[in-house]
Parts: sequence; structure tokens; C-alpha cells
Amino acid sequence: MIPALLCLGLVAEGVAWWRIAHRGASVWVTMTPVLVGLGIAALASGRPRLASDVSAGLAATAGLAAGLGLYLATRVFVLVVAPRWPAFRSRSVQMYGRRGERSLGAVLVLSLALMVPGEELFWRGLFLPELDRALGGVLGPALAWAGYVAANVPSANVAIVAAAAVGGATWVALAAWSGGVLAGLACHAVWTGLMLAVPPLAVPSGATV
Repeated sequence: MIPALLCLGLVAEGVAWWRIAHRGASVWVTMTPVLVGLGIAALASGRPRLASDVSAGLAATAGLAAGLGLYLATRVFVLVVAPRWPAFRSRSVQMYGRRGERSLGAVLVLSLALMVPGEELFWRGLFLPELDRALGGVLGPALAWAGYVAANVPSANVAIVAAAAVGGATWVALAAWSGGVLAGLACHAVWTGLMLAVPPLAVPSGATV
């Protein structure tokens, strides 16, 4: 049952990104129900833990600090790379301009209250622990990271894939260190919130999905 759920979740997120990239579907309309569904499935499995190896306070604090650090590192990377890589620049602006007619507040609520928790509960609360339990060592976390990146590849957006690779590695590391999803969730939420509220590149006015 659980292996089938892991495969289904990977395919579902990949298909959602494919529809966004190739069918013009809305990120918010498409990804929100998919990620919420994956989060609910993870919770129903009873596998996710907040932090089994460190205190919840330490996990949350480390996650918040890591999220801020990841955001600052992202800004530096984008400022250095974007002028030299036009495709990366356009894809980055495209991604963080996908609010359509939604307000920043609405987008932040969708992201931070629904999408980020759902994604963390599934990938770091279920996918990672299951592979870690089955394979152990570094192989389990490595494959959990690879699966997450693979699910984002159909977005056909280099900025999203890069974020999945770097962010995913950070969130896997936090989850492995803390023994739960709380640290990664805090990090993911801070990074996503800042990327939407204060994007590294200017988003053209009127940019839509």
C-alpha cells in the first residue's frame, strides 16, 4: 500500500507540473489540490513525525534560520547567474509572476497554509522515512531527494528544478537530522514566503499565470 502511494504521489506531482508547463494550467488551481491530497494521504498513513530526534523548539528554530539562509543564498545566486543566463532569468520571473489576479495575501495563504505543508508531509514525512527505513544509510535520503527532483522536472522550468534540487537537499537534510518534518516545513515556508513576497528578480506588472 505505502509503496504504491509513494509512486502515485511522485506521478501526481509530475503530471500536475506537466499540465502547468504544457497545457497552461494555473499553478494554484492545479498544484494546491494535488499537494493537499498528498499531505492528507501522508497523515492518514500515520508515518509523519514532527521531530523525533531533537526538540520541537530546536527543529523549528533551525528550520527558520535555514529558510532565511536559503533565501539569501538564492538571491545571491540569482543576481550572479540571471544576467549571464537569460533563460534562467525569464523562467524565474515567469514563476514568481504566476499570481494572476490573486493578491499577495491570497497566494501566501495558498502556499504557506496548504501547498508547503502538503508537500513536506508527503516528501519528507512519508517518502523519505519509508526509503530510509527500507534502504538505510545515505541511499534512502539520496533517492528521496532524487524522487522529489524528478517530480519537478516536468515543469520544464529550470528555476523550479534548481529550487527542487537545492531546496530539496536542504529539506531532506533537515528532516534526516531532526527525525521529522517540522524543521524542513519551517525552512520551506520561510523560503517560499520570502520568494513570493520579495522575489529576487522584478516581476513585470500584470504578469499572469
